[in-house]
Amino acid sequence: MSLNGKLLARAKAALGEKRRLNEELYARRLGEVYARAQRMRALDREIMETMSDLVGLALNPGSEGEIEDIRLRNLHLQEERRGELVLAGFPENYLDEEYLCPKCGDSGYDGIEICSCLLEQYKKEQRESLSSLLKLGEETFDSFDLSFYDGEPDPVTGVSARKSMEFIYETCVEYARKFGKKSLNLFFNGAPGLGKTFLSACIARVVAEGGRSVVYDTAAAVFSKFEDAKFARTDDPGAARGEVRRCLECDLLILDDLGSEFSTVVTNAALFDIINSRLLERKLTIISTNLALNEFQDTYSDRIVSRLFGNYAICKFFGEDIRVKKKLGM
Repeated sequence: MSLNGKLLARAKAALGEKRRLNEELYARRLGEVYARAQRMRALDREIMETMSDLVGLALNPGSEGEIEDIRLRNLHLQEERRGELVLAGFPENYLDEEYLCPKCGDSGYDGIEICSCLLEQYKKEQRESLSSLLKLGEETFDSFDLSFYDGEPDPVTGVSARKSMEFIYETCVEYARKFGKKSLNLFFNGAPGLGKTFLSACIARVVAEGGRSVVYDTAAAVFSKFEDAKFARTDDPGAARGEVRRCLECDLLILDDLGSEFSTVVTNAALFDIINSRLLERKLTIISTNLALNEFQDTYSDRIVSRLFGNYAICKFFGEDIRVKKKLGM
């Protein structure tokens, strides 16, 4: 699983803030206890001394008897400490460390592995990041309405737009649900308003929920990031290069609305770099375009067309503009 460094840093920071608040709560409680139970401070000091002694003796062979004596003293002090707490009017467990995640002690790591609590926080950061990029609301597969597609069979193919879109919808659902190394790259092609962006957003949300790193943006915005990095057009070239790495290294890259950008030698080079690099690294990509297949071939270089048509499953979207139908109440 490839995790986005920037989002992981945000997740660690969020987890760190929760840990800080928890530590502040403990410190406040400890202050309350010390103020009301005078013996507690001395007991804590003695307990720490026994722990230090145990560590020192553990390095010396033949000191088992002393270790046992100190261990018993430590247990006695712990018991006395609990008694002092209760005597001062506090619950027996008032100073027990209550971690938000007992598994990792709120460190975010279980040994050398990322703990589930940090991964959940990472997913939250990714959802928020995607939401700000998509700006589409809460698209879900359940809300995709096939009734907007014509159910009448096409006179030439004998297949209705609804039947064709039903197959694409099921393909997208399975793709998101089973996303992994065996998944295919997808190429969404069709006129505007047929659901390409909607279904891309649905896939992005489900894959991100699974903890995978997802970058979803328009092709024009992504190409602009490549230009910023190439020509150092920003005050922070390092950040621009980081954005390019993010596009190239994420588990799933979704390039929306390819063909709407101003086509130049630089944008064509960026597109080839994206397609070729991600194919070589076995990273998955979904590209959507309003261009017809012949228009796509006329717009982009032969090497782009060859790699894309040879390595992507083409999903042809059919029907009439759904946005127009919704506006007219059809």
